[in-house]
Amino acid sequence: MYKRAVGWAEGIESLCDPISSGNRHLTDQLQRPALSISLNMAEGSGRWHKRGKKHFYLIARGSAYECVPVLDLLNRRKLISDLVYGDLGNEMDIIARMMTKRVQSVDM
Repeated sequence: MYKRAVGWAEGIESLCDPISSGNRHLTDQLQRPALSISLNMAEGSGRWHKRGKKHFYLIARGSAYECVPVLDLLNRRKLISDLVYGDLGNEMDIIARMMTKRVQSVDM
C-alpha cells in the first residue's frame, strides 16, 4: 500500500510539471496531499500505540480525498484528459479504500 501511494504521488508530480505554469495554485494543492498520503502512512506505521496509528492513517485517507476537487478542476479546465482524470481518480479511490481497511484493522 505504501509503495502504491508513493507511486501515485510520483505520477501526480509528473502530471503537474507541464501544467504548473499559470496553474501553480492548483498543482500545489494537488501535490501536497498526494505526498502527504505516503508520509502519514509511514508516520502511522512508526507509532507504537493504536490511537497514534489510527490518527495518521485517518489523515492519510483524508489527504487522498483532498485530491478529488483539484482533479475535478483540472479536468473541467481541460488541463487533464477524461482518461487521465478517470485513471487518477480510480487509483486514488483504491488507495483510500486501502487506508479505510488499515484504519479498521487498527481497531481489531
